[in-house]
Amino acid sequence: MNSNSAQQQMVAQQVRTWSVFDAHTLEVMQKVPRERFVPATLSSLACADCALPLAHGKFMLTPMLAGRILQAVAVRAGNQVLEVGTGSGYLSACLATMGGQVQSLELYDDLAATARANLRAAGCGNVEVTCADGMGLVSETAYDVVVLTGSLPIYQPRFERALKFGGRLFVVVGTGPVMEARLVRRAGPAEFQGTALFQTELAALEHAPAPPTFEF
Repeated sequence: MNSNSAQQQMVAQQVRTWSVFDAHTLEVMQKVPRERFVPATLSSLACADCALPLAHGKFMLTPMLAGRILQAVAVRAGNQVLEVGTGSGYLSACLATMGGQVQSLELYDDLAATARANLRAAGCGNVEVTCADGMGLVSETAYDVVVLTGSLPIYQPRFERALKFGGRLFVVVGTGPVMEARLVRRAGPAEFQGTALFQTELAALEHAPAPPTFEF
């Protein structure tokens, strides 16, 4: 099976079946070449229904989760997008292909360098990858969309404060085995509206505060 056929099947059999029906999201996921963003040794699994391992114990998001994120944030042409956790650059490429101007923060130098190379190879130019700790974000820039590719054991308002009015934040909150994916919209200077989207499980962002543990 060639890569294009595999990617079409990925979208039809995985992404659509997890309630991703938005035509623009499906078009983007058929267009962005996922195989260019996976480690070379795992190229045969590029479109598989699994989270593929990266360096430093990180993983690519599954196609289904990537699809749900893209559908939820509904990036439009010209949107300013902040992504926290670049990984391989695949989701960055999808956000940019939807029309976003993407600023992506990656904690690890080698992952950031690999993501930049992957994005160049895929012909994706409207993504800037910066090596930085997203948990240190003190944003003076307002974004239309903020996407966290790792979870927050405890919700952090700093990310919603980086939104413009009308902006959207995708975040997974809680601890395993069941966590809640949320979409948070900024409705005013101090007004935020959160919507529960679905349940999932996602590794926490590095340096994200965790709830206290109790010893007996």
